[in-house]
Amino acid sequence: MTDIEIARKAKKKPITTILSSLGLSEDDYILYGKDKAKITLSPKEGKGKLILVTAISPTPYGEGKTTVSIGLGDAFHKLDKKPILVLREPSMGPVFGMKGGATGGGYSQVIPMEDINLHFTGDFHAITAANDLLCAAIDNHIYHGNELGIETVTFNRALDVNDRALRQISLESRSEKFNITAASEIMALFCLANSLEDLKEMLGNIVIGYDKNNRIILAKELHIEGALVTLLKDAFYPNLVQTLEHTPAIIHGGPFANIAHGCNSIVATKLGLSLGDYVITEAGFGSDLGAEKFLDIKCRKASISPDCIVLVATIKALKYNAGISKENILVENVDAVREGICNLEAHVSNLKKFGVPIVVCLNAYDTDTSLEQQVVLDWCSKKDIPVAVSTAYRDGGEGAKDLAFAVEQALLESSDFHYLYEDNDSIYDKIYKLATEVYHANKVEYSEEALKKISILEKNNLSYLPICGAKTQYSLSDDAKKLGNPTNYSIYVRDIELYHGAGFITVLFGDILRMPGLPKHPNYEKIDLVDGNIIGLN
Repeated sequence: MTDIEIARKAKKKPITTILSSLGLSEDDYILYGKDKAKITLSPKEGKGKLILVTAISPTPYGEGKTTVSIGLGDAFHKLDKKPILVLREPSMGPVFGMKGGATGGGYSQVIPMEDINLHFTGDFHAITAANDLLCAAIDNHIYHGNELGIETVTFNRALDVNDRALRQISLESRSEKFNITAASEIMALFCLANSLEDLKEMLGNIVIGYDKNNRIILAKELHIEGALVTLLKDAFYPNLVQTLEHTPAIIHGGPFANIAHGCNSIVATKLGLSLGDYVITEAGFGSDLGAEKFLDIKCRKASISPDCIVLVATIKALKYNAGISKENILVENVDAVREGICNLEAHVSNLKKFGVPIVVCLNAYDTDTSLEQQVVLDWCSKKDIPVAVSTAYRDGGEGAKDLAFAVEQALLESSDFHYLYEDNDSIYDKIYKLATEVYHANKVEYSEEALKKISILEKNNLSYLPICGAKTQYSLSDDAKKLGNPTNYSIYVRDIELYHGAGFITVLFGDILRMPGLPKHPNYEKIDLVDGNIIGLN
C-alpha cells in the first residue's frame, strides 16, 4: 500500500483521548475537528529527556529522519514510556514540488497526513499574511512621505509555493524578491519566540531597511507589531495530532534548514518537555545544517540542550556519497558503502564537538543487503559508537525498539553540551569556525557586498548575534557536487542578511536561493481528488 492508503486505513483515536492522556483538560486546547487540536496551555518547567534526530548529508532518495523520529516515539510508546514527538509542519512548496510530503512513511506516520501536508490548521497562511502585511506597510509608509527616510528596503514578500518567477520582481519604485514562507524571517522568529509577548517584541525588532546613513530601521517604528502578533495569535498555539500507533505528536512551525534554522517552535519543544518523559524532535537536512542550527541558535535562545542525538544514515546515501549513479544505487556494492562511510564519519565528528551522546541509526530499506549493512555496523563498533538498525517504515514502532534501547543507554551518559562559538566572537570568527569545523573548508572568501554588510553590522553593534549558514544541503561544502567529506577547499560567502527580529545573521554561501523552483515533473502532477479522496501525496 502507498503511504496515503496506509494512513487512510488507520483507526484514529479521538484527539480528545490523546489530549486526556497528556493530562490536559478542555480549558487547555481548541479542537480543529475530531483529529486535530491546538494546545493553549503555556509550557511549564521541562522534565522530559530531549532527543534530537538528525542525519548525514541528504540525497534525492531521502534519509528518513521523520520516519525514524516517529518510529522511535512509537517504540517508546510500546515500551510503556511517555513519549511525545515534536516536529515541523511541512511546507506546501516541497509537497507540490519534489518531496511530496513530510509526515513520515509506511507504518511510521503522523496522521491525518493529508491535512498536515496541506493547509493543516492554517499556520503557514497566517505567517504568510503577517509577512506580506509588513511589506505592504513599508511601501505604504514610503508612499505617504517616508518620514523614517527609508533608503534601502531589506524585508521581502513571501509565498508558500515554489515559484522561481518571483525570485526577482519589479515594483513601482524598486526591484524586490519573494522568499518561500518557510525561509522568511517571520517563520524563523515565530519558531524562536518563547511567548506571545516575546513574539510581539521580536516582530517589532525586524529590520525593514536602512536610511541614507545606514541606520537600521525597525518594524516597530511603523507601529505594526501589534497587528502582526494579532494575525499570529492562534497560529502560535502548537498543534497536536497522533501517529498511526496513537503516540502524541506536536507539530508546529516549519522553517527550512538550508536557508533558515530548520527547527520546530521553541514553545512546542518546551510544551513537549513539560508533558512527556521522552521528547523526540528533529532538525532539517543533515547535521551540518539543521542540527548545528538547533544547537547553536535554538538551544541558545531557548536555554535548552539535547540529552542525546540520533544520527540517521542509509545504505543508499552512503553509496550516493561514493558517487554511485541512480541506475546502480540498488545493486549490492559493499566497496561503495565503505567508500561513502566517510560522510557518516564527518557528521559524527561534527556532532562530537557539541559534547552530547550520539547514537547512529541505520534506517533500513528492503533493498539493503546484510553485507552492506554489516559495513556500517562494523565501522560503528570499531569507533565505539552506539548503533541500531531501524525498520520502522515497514514495522512501525516494533521496528525501532532496538533504537529505543540504544537511546535509553545513551541517555544514561553524562552530557557536556557547549556551543561551537561564543556570543562575543567576531562575525568573521563565527563564520570561520562554522566553515572550518562543520563544513570542513580551510579558507573563507567574501564578496564585496558581504564585506560591506558585515561592516554595517559591526557599526550597529550586532556582532553578538549567532549566525545561520545558508547553503546547499547536498554537500558539507557550498558545492552540491562535492560529495563524501570534502576538505581543503575555499568556501564563498556571497551575501549577508540580518534577521534582527529572529536574532541571528544569515550567511549565504555559494549560490543558495531563497525561493526554490519546481522540478521538471513536479509532484503536483500526481495529486488529485478522486471520489472525495486525495491521492498522490507520499
